[in-house]
Amino acid sequence: MSSHDVQALLLDLAIILAVARLFGAVARALRQPAVVGEIVAGVALGPTLLGHTLDTRLFPASVDGALVSLADLGLIPFMFLLGYELDRQLIRGRERVAVSVSIGSIVLPAVLGVALGCWLAHRHHSTQPVVLALFVGAAMAVTAFPVLARILTDSGLERTRLGGLALASAALDDVVAWGLLAAVVAMAGAAAGTGGRLIFAPGYVAVLVFVLRPLLRLVVRKSGPTRLVVIVVGLVLSSLATEWLGMHLIFGAFAFGVALPRGGDLAADLVRYLQPVSVLLLPVYFVLAGRTVDLTGLGAGGLLELALVLAVAIGGKFLGTWVGAVAAGAERREASALAALMNSRGLTELVILTVGLQLRVLDGALYSLMVVMALLTTVMTGPLLRLARPHAEVPAVTAEPVPEAAAPR
Repeated sequence: MSSHDVQALLLDLAIILAVARLFGAVARALRQPAVVGEIVAGVALGPTLLGHTLDTRLFPASVDGALVSLADLGLIPFMFLLGYELDRQLIRGRERVAVSVSIGSIVLPAVLGVALGCWLAHRHHSTQPVVLALFVGAAMAVTAFPVLARILTDSGLERTRLGGLALASAALDDVVAWGLLAAVVAMAGAAAGTGGRLIFAPGYVAVLVFVLRPLLRLVVRKSGPTRLVVIVVGLVLSSLATEWLGMHLIFGAFAFGVALPRGGDLAADLVRYLQPVSVLLLPVYFVLAGRTVDLTGLGAGGLLELALVLAVAIGGKFLGTWVGAVAAGAERREASALAALMNSRGLTELVILTVGLQLRVLDGALYSLMVVMALLTTVMTGPLLRLARPHAEVPAVTAEPVPEAAAPR
């Protein structure tokens, strides 16, 4: 990079961090997750409001690569901590309801999403119509576990039966949804010519589970900087492995977090040293995601597509979750509150959509519509929960402490 490019990068980084902080604070004041403000900040700094000319001058193409790299550096520790803090104990004692809610909240929106994706693939002349349809289905099935945990904490529901059921269901939902996304990304990689490397994926999983996990048990028992360095090296190599396999680095980071043994004061050390990296750089990721949104050419056809995307995303999640909860014995008001919570997509959806854009599964127009959907479904979660939550909530007897989600947003 030239000296001019370095200056432009530093200026852009300062603008992004300052505007993201400002918009994030406004979002919190409005009782919304900070990620909502950060995405809106990106939209404000993009062509939708600034126009293409000013946007290009403010963020020249020569620094885009460096900004994306910084954003990925914030994403890796976030995905790792998200996997590490996926508490399997949340499901204990709630298996029946959690499984029923999770199945309902995944199957119906995914099926409707695939049907919508087929129609969108035809309208957008996709070169990978099957991959696009499956990708839209997976994106519709996602629930943002970190955002949900923060909303429950802010609402004082994290130790109630409703909060426990929501966290358990979202945990299962996340595991299945990430699995679906991994399969779709693998298909996209095959279409792009990197699919041949996927034959090594079982080897990667075997090494992670049967070789690295036992070795890491010895590492986590120790203390000091060496332990952290070993874990960070493993995290980077795991992210590198899935990127090389043609999937995405987020899967390597998430899988390494899930595989890392728990014990001692490790969790506190990981949060102390890795979470600040995520807190500082992750807003760059979401601002860049927002900047990619371009609604300047949205016409009647785009509005129709947006309406259908919102109908499938909201209707599929609400109806699927509600039916699953009622079928498992939940009261109707409790089922409605669960449906409101499971409709939250937030930052998890943004990560997925950005992957789809990078892999060219989504074009710019469809990506913009899906980002708007992610924003609206996240914004509506809190108000709908306040309307639907049961009047009296008692602490859940078997509830576990709500995990401090990685950099709750």
